[in-house]
Amino acid sequence: MKPQAASPYVNPYIAGLALGVLLFVAFFLTGHGLGASGGLQRIEAAAIKVVAPDHVDRTSQYAAVAGGTRNPLDHWLVWSVIGVALGGFVSGWRAGRAKVEIQKGPHISRPARLVFAFLGGSLVGFAARMARGCTSGQALSGGSVLSVGSWIFMMCVFAGAYALAFPLQRLWR
Repeated sequence: MKPQAASPYVNPYIAGLALGVLLFVAFFLTGHGLGASGGLQRIEAAAIKVVAPDHVDRTSQYAAVAGGTRNPLDHWLVWSVIGVALGGFVSGWRAGRAKVEIQKGPHISRPARLVFAFLGGSLVGFAARMARGCTSGQALSGGSVLSVGSWIFMMCVFAGAYALAFPLQRLWR
């Protein structure tokens, strides 16, 4: 059987418009914007509550969402994160792009690529916890309500990306 050819990507302007409408609907229905770190924190608290319930009650960041008899999974952000993960997988599968692969440049080994991906993800997760929010919450939700801090944050993100792109491009060529 011949493998299915991947479908073309959605026009980025249409995708951006759809994301803006979704953000507006989220603000309208919930009074909150979009963001992933709050949902992930609740999922993390639920997992820790299973193995170490006393730790959850003694740690302020977990106690706030899962302390006592509170169910940390009983929140719309958890379902938002689950929906994004399932929706992304289903979309990739339907478009013929769902596959297990490690994308890397020719000048880096697979183990090094995995180590760098883990370190980068860990750094972003730590920074999101320190900032009390993730980039999606900052850029989308904060930017859409014209928060000066969110706009400065995004300018710094883009400046950092441009500053690192040149010295790191040799790893991908």
